[in-house]
Amino acid sequence: MTPSPFSLNFPAVDVAALGRLAQEVAFVARRGDTIALHGDLGAGKTTFARAFVEAAVPDVAEVPSPTFTLVQMYPGPRFGVAHFDLYRLKTSDDLDELAFDEMAEQGVALVEWPQRAGDRLPAERLDIVIADCAAGDVPAGADATGLRRVQLIGHGSWAGRLARLADIHDFLLRCGCGSGRLAYMQGDASARRYAVVTPPAGGAPSGVSRPVAALDAKLLPVPGGGTSRKRVQLVLMDSPRQPDGPPVRDGLPYSRIAHLAEDVRAFVAIDLALAEAGFSVPRILAHDLDRGLLLMEHLGDDVFGAMLAAAGDGAPALQATLWRAGVACLADLARVPVPASMPLPDGTSYSLPPYDARALGIETELIVDWYWPAVHGGPVPPDVRAEFMALWAAVIDRLVALPAGWALRDYHSPNLLWLPERRGAARVGVIDFQDAQAGPLAYDVVSLLQDARLDVPAALESDLLDHYCGLRHGQAEGFDEATFRFAYAALGAQRNTKIVGIFARLSRRDGKHGYLAHIPRIWRYLARDLAHPELAALSAWYDRHLPVDIRARVLSP
Repeated sequence: MTPSPFSLNFPAVDVAALGRLAQEVAFVARRGDTIALHGDLGAGKTTFARAFVEAAVPDVAEVPSPTFTLVQMYPGPRFGVAHFDLYRLKTSDDLDELAFDEMAEQGVALVEWPQRAGDRLPAERLDIVIADCAAGDVPAGADATGLRRVQLIGHGSWAGRLARLADIHDFLLRCGCGSGRLAYMQGDASARRYAVVTPPAGGAPSGVSRPVAALDAKLLPVPGGGTSRKRVQLVLMDSPRQPDGPPVRDGLPYSRIAHLAEDVRAFVAIDLALAEAGFSVPRILAHDLDRGLLLMEHLGDDVFGAMLAAAGDGAPALQATLWRAGVACLADLARVPVPASMPLPDGTSYSLPPYDARALGIETELIVDWYWPAVHGGPVPPDVRAEFMALWAAVIDRLVALPAGWALRDYHSPNLLWLPERRGAARVGVIDFQDAQAGPLAYDVVSLLQDARLDVPAALESDLLDHYCGLRHGQAEGFDEATFRFAYAALGAQRNTKIVGIFARLSRRDGKHGYLAHIPRIWRYLARDLAHPELAALSAWYDRHLPVDIRARVLSP
């Protein structure tokens, strides 16, 4: 059933606010969208379009009006933008010469004078109507010159996204960040979205009751001691509650069995607990737990993976430094007990779920559910699946019997930031931990030393694993290194098995084909893990059913 249109109205908008509104629309836009800009000459359609392009396409040099060219193209990492001006279009049939339909499908079509397109506009679109501000809507004492009345009407899927935009707009306004700049921030493979928020000059307006009222502070205290003089930028997390998927086992959806976070409360509770323990996690400055919106400290741009990619010949030395600090941070985290309950700002609490046998087991099955059909052309035979599950059950029984600690579960290069001005464990900024569970401490060490998105040389992995074990021996008596090394190999095999399945799923189900390029690396890590002598039976299953020649196949999108 097609949702009813959703409408947003802004009665008195100046040029700056119109540009900010365009940034918010760009934040919720996605590939395949059509945005129709309605209004008379001089209404502000091109002003809106220019701001949208600048927000959607990083580092765009210039955004000229397409009045004479009819269309201007702007390729971008999220999506390309095709900016159409149809004022000079003779008939809607002329759109074929502009490849209108193809461009609209491949990116975002931003259309001025959309009425000239006739019935060629898709029914699912966003209409933006810009007109003169009505006399009765002009704020007292304000100059009506340049003020515009803007109406946004969302059709189809845009209805829900426009309702979400309204939530975001209201939240940022209440935080004192309704002006300034909003720029999309590349996130992960999840449904969450992130934006960098640059508050207006001078920080939030006086009188704002939220903590962001003090954002113009020049010196900010940082974990581990010291201060930061960096210009304050913030991060908006847009994380609406995710609906449960279909039941997959025992009447439960996958997310429930795997204990995945379903709303923002998990992130907030874990963030507050880790901050209290002295780790560098983003300080939460404002929140709306019910709507799933957070405004947080921006820890910077020195992400481990990005720094390594830009390091050139210095990459090996830099990786050794960063990854060594990451290992030391995990050794410090191993000393922090998992609280039985973590308080939330609304008076409720959250408890870390256990990384139990059901969660570990169903994650391993992703490889037979998604990767197996991709390489074998059909489902896994029942007897082969049963053998796979039985072998893994024996390994998992040993893992869940180990003492449980923090398992952040996404502790790897895209989620770690270098903060050298801080001290100790606080030099490593940690983000994206909402799916943390109470489980074996080896899990995050594997996440770091067998990074799915970039190579960690075997020699560096071995050296840093030795370093971690040395740190743990120095922390407490009775550290069982042999058991830890088994857990490291077993959890490495479990995690890499899961990731092969996830990356195949992202391609086949979600159309995110870029992850396929990482699968050969995951297989190399998996081979290292399965070489552990206590995983010999499991290794034999992989050799029989997913041998080296199959692992070497390049999956096509």
